[in-house]
Amino acid sequence: MLHIEKRNLLNYNFTEMNKIKYGMIGGGIGAFIGDAHRRASRICNDFELVGGVFDVDYEKSKQFAKKEGIAADRCYKSVDALIKAEKALPADKRMQAVSIVTPNALHYPFAKALLNAGFHLVCEKPMTMTVKEAVELEKLVEKTKLTFALTHTYTGYPMVRQMRDIIASGALGTIQRIDAQYYQGWINSIIHGTGSRITGVWRLDPKHAGASSCMGDIGVHAFNLIEYTTGIEIKEVLSDLNPVKDGIKLDLDGTVLVRFNKKLKGVIRASQVCGGEENNLTIAVYGSKASLKWGQENPNYLTMLSDTEPTKVFKPAHGYNDKFAESSHTMPPGHPEGIYEALANIYKGTAKSIRKEKFTPGEFPTVHDGVRGMKFIHAVVESNKGGNKWVKL
Repeated sequence: MLHIEKRNLLNYNFTEMNKIKYGMIGGGIGAFIGDAHRRASRICNDFELVGGVFDVDYEKSKQFAKKEGIAADRCYKSVDALIKAEKALPADKRMQAVSIVTPNALHYPFAKALLNAGFHLVCEKPMTMTVKEAVELEKLVEKTKLTFALTHTYTGYPMVRQMRDIIASGALGTIQRIDAQYYQGWINSIIHGTGSRITGVWRLDPKHAGASSCMGDIGVHAFNLIEYTTGIEIKEVLSDLNPVKDGIKLDLDGTVLVRFNKKLKGVIRASQVCGGEENNLTIAVYGSKASLKWGQENPNYLTMLSDTEPTKVFKPAHGYNDKFAESSHTMPPGHPEGIYEALANIYKGTAKSIRKEKFTPGEFPTVHDGVRGMKFIHAVVESNKGGNKWVKL
């Protein structure tokens, strides 16, 4: 029988009462990201999926709802229909929150409509298609006082949170260099494979993906991870982006030089064409006293380097970690946790905010992180189009 310590069990809500009723836009049959969000909401056990608009094809949406045991009358044809029907329900029956897991172009119009209708939101990144739209959503969140969580999922890992706390403590001394990379290879089979297809992949279509593919999809995660863990904002970027193949309108690979201030600089590298790479997101923060390195494919290990002491490795579920990291795991030592648990931590923080409970800053990325991400994406694209010049965020 698996032995689970009491302190681990207490990190998530195991009561059946007072669950937050939520809906989902997108994420229907065959959608990985929708499945990830549903699993995460079930792990943290603070949410109950009661309805949604799961597919642009209403018949497919109904099939999905039936499979998930969702009442037929809460499977809606459109977001407008959802808002109208849910607002007509008694307060204790209607949705309180909605998760948006659609292609990028639909994030802004759906988020705007749902916020204006009084729903708390969980939204996939990038938050919008333009900086202007992102700033507008930030103002709307401030006006409505609603919770807005942006799912930069990697911020939910316990050792990322431990990294954040160690850096904040000053243990690294003066930060002197910061590097992050995110390498994948999945798109090779699409652009180079037999029957190669470029059209029909929404991430390669500016109308659906926005100004960038690689930097907008994964490079922005590396950007967010830097600002999340260090608390230092990137001020300027200089980029060199590569579409790799003729006929492709957006970047599939790129390198970005970043400036934080006159004496602190670094590099963000991202690619979707690195053959054999899977989800290789890493970050390294180098200080005058010590340095920290973390990688997403081995997320339970945080390495501290030093010129004067032996290398240290931090792992979840140990008393030497800070309180924030310790509250972010569910299992005892030696039981690996991964992406679903990280996303569940974001849902857990979101639930606290919705219920107006006390929560730790950094438990979930906010609308402001969404604005920062959009400024990064558009500055990177502008830099590349302008002949690889420095551009301020």
